Amino acid sequence: MINLDKLPPKFDFNTKEILLKTIEANKALAELKGYADVIPNKNILLNAITINEAKDSSEIENIITTHDELYKALSTNKSTKEAKEVVNYRTALWRGYELVKKNNFISTNMIIEVQKIIEQNDAGIRKTTGTVLKNERTQEVVYTPPEKHSDIIDLMSNLETYINSNSIDYDQLIQLAIIHYQFESIHPFYDGNGRTGRILNILYLTLKKLLDTPILYLSSYINNNKAEYYDGLQQVRDSNKWESWVLYILEGIKVTSHNTLKIMKEINILIESMIEEVKTKLPKIYSKELIDVIFYEFYTKISFVEEGVGVTRKTASSYLVELENAGFLTSEKIGREKVYLNERLFDLIREAKF
Repeated sequence: MINLDKLPPKFDFNTKEILLKTIEANKALAELKGYADVIPNKNILLNAITINEAKDSSEIENIITTHDELYKALSTNKSTKEAKEVVNYRTALWRGYELVKKNNFISTNMIIEVQKIIEQNDAGIRKTTGTVLKNERTQEVVYTPPEKHSDIIDLMSNLETYINSNSIDYDQLIQLAIIHYQFESIHPFYDGNGRTGRILNILYLTLKKLLDTPILYLSSYINNNKAEYYDGLQQVRDSNKWESWVLYILEGIKVTSHNTLKIMKEINILIESMIEEVKTKLPKIYSKELIDVIFYEFYTKISFVEEGVGVTRKTASSYLVELENAGFLTSEKIGREKVYLNERLFDLIREAKF
């Protein structure tokens, strides 16, 4: 027996509180989209923001790592298991985004591919019973997701139709809250449901053209309001109390849009500041391409400069030495290779509050 209703839900979402909060959330999201659409160095900013999202989303699942560990995981093959999982999450996020932009559609198979990258296995949708969700503190079973494989497939098919429908009854941000609830309640995979569901949020926003680039992530907001998040999900399951859940997600979108816009502006100011400093201190080696390379990740290598700037390996090496001597980068030998860290960007992202 399926213990989860198909979409659309039987609830009137046109309450005064929801409508007012929807206006606030849409305004904040539109401001973020507008800024992201016109700034230069968009990919640089995206990389910095998505690595924080990968860290925050994984932290919700008690996969704890540090920015230092992530830096080493990104720059070498030697890292902690937790850091590798965070890097896998970012890879999954970008793969999902590429698929949505290519197909203009979100399918169950795409969601499965995202989860596969996160978990690094081919387990796919659950086929065995026994999956339950427990209270982390008391270990009490609070919810049993659908168990039969055929029921899960049926519910995922219904969710797929709902995600891609263009004849929706409510604002698309309300739809996002509904979709997130439904996916987490179907709980289609053995592992990785939470992280996959949070990636699905950004894929939906880009599918519906509410954002053109994957820059808004709710993981930090959920981490800061975790009890309310799980309580909201459970209240819908137990009592069909949709309003508080939708208000929670809308508030998360508003707060996160404001915070992300602030961080993006700070990163852009940092880039512009370093451009002027490099022009002044090292005018002979300055180029836009060189700045792009040293901001694309927290770190860079000789091969990155060689390829990105179009110079010989010897010249690339000398550029990095000059940048380090002038205080723009710091180097570290990791394994056999020297890696150069952009500490200003690293510190900004490490301290960022999304």
